[in-house]
Amino acid sequence: MKEIEITNESKWYEIDFVGIFEYRDLLWLLVKRDFIAFYKQTILGPLWYIIQPIFTSLTMTVIFSNIANISTDGINPFLFYLSASTLWSFFSEALNKTSNTFLNNSGLFGKVFFPRMIVPISTVLITYLKLFLQVALLGVFYIALDGYSHLSLNSIFHLLILIPLVFLQVGLFALGFGIFLSSYTTKYRDLVFALSFGISLMMYASPVIYPVSMVPTKYLDIYMLNPISSSIEIFRYSLFGVLTIEWYHWGIGWIVTIVFLFLGMISFHKVEKNFMDTI
Repeated sequence: MKEIEITNESKWYEIDFVGIFEYRDLLWLLVKRDFIAFYKQTILGPLWYIIQPIFTSLTMTVIFSNIANISTDGINPFLFYLSASTLWSFFSEALNKTSNTFLNNSGLFGKVFFPRMIVPISTVLITYLKLFLQVALLGVFYIALDGYSHLSLNSIFHLLILIPLVFLQVGLFALGFGIFLSSYTTKYRDLVFALSFGISLMMYASPVIYPVSMVPTKYLDIYMLNPISSSIEIFRYSLFGVLTIEWYHWGIGWIVTIVFLFLGMISFHKVEKNFMDTI
């Protein structure tokens, strides 16, 4: 039987990646638990994952496209908003849940030992399930509304390669930024309220309801410091063949993503050793 020594003397850089892998069964159990617990008392169950983006996109189409006359760069307005809201809802939900990791799981953390990083990872994974359902819905409308008319052999290659990379980047950014914030919400509870407000503001700093082409060129590099901006733009490019940024902007997004993931893991590892004393 393997012996495990529990101590809080580990260095800031000694993140237990081996332990996370060894507890992978627990990871999948947490994913299953969250999925069942959330929907066992609902009538429509996972159908809410489909209903929500449809009504959200219809509302955006009516208000921002038909009434406000905001350009969609020649893309079908409904597909324009559905594609962005699909990616945005994935990011915002994953960020919101991971940022409350310590607060929402303090009871579990105080009873049994396991690598704490498993909890935010399971949170992002369960959110991926929602994303895949909504992407399937997007695919249905993509075909029904002739969104694929621009596709060529080259663009199909982009579709198959770029979209998984976009999903990976957004998931990593949500995880890194979320666990970074969770390290401070244990001590500063005001951040919990500020976060919901900040996520709403961040949506307007991302091309969800407007195209990147509306952003003045002189502010574009600063605007692309938000990784979600380049992710949404690359996602739309993969689907519709419209690209209004340079490829290095996506590189900037990846750099910011990796930085936040690194900072988040360090902060999380530092706080997990003694957070029960402050929560």
